[in-house]
Amino acid sequence: MSRRKIDLEKLRTALDDQLVALDEPSYDGPATAVPDALAAAVLAAYDRGLQPEREAARRAVRHLLDRLAAAAPGRTVEVRVPPYAAVQAVAGPRHTRGTPPNVIEMDGRTWIELATGRLTWAQAMADGRVSASGSRADLSEHLPL
Repeated sequence: MSRRKIDLEKLRTALDDQLVALDEPSYDGPATAVPDALAAAVLAAYDRGLQPEREAARRAVRHLLDRLAAAAPGRTVEVRVPPYAAVQAVAGPRHTRGTPPNVIEMDGRTWIELATGRLTWAQAMADGRVSASGSRADLSEHLPL
């Protein structure tokens, strides 16, 4: 599965829009850190009890899902974060038609918290923040990214 090319300009725009919504200055760090800064800004919005900017949340979720797919290539598990994105990842038996036998679904906040290490897989499962079905539907060895 080929990795999607990162559009740093679009990530940067989403980051700056999120920072403006948080009454913070525009990002002035290195371009290579924009994706991580975007995830942090989205989490900061959640921490303040705010809904993050839709485009910022979408791009943060998508970027982190792409990182998962790159770190754990395969098509055994489908990870869904509606309404933002879904990817297939994890090596093993390949799924080709219909609903995959191994599906993980969660909201955007949960995914960003898992991917960044703020939340553990065990905590998310215990709190009912993740829906996971199938014998391979466990990302604990792949998180945080």
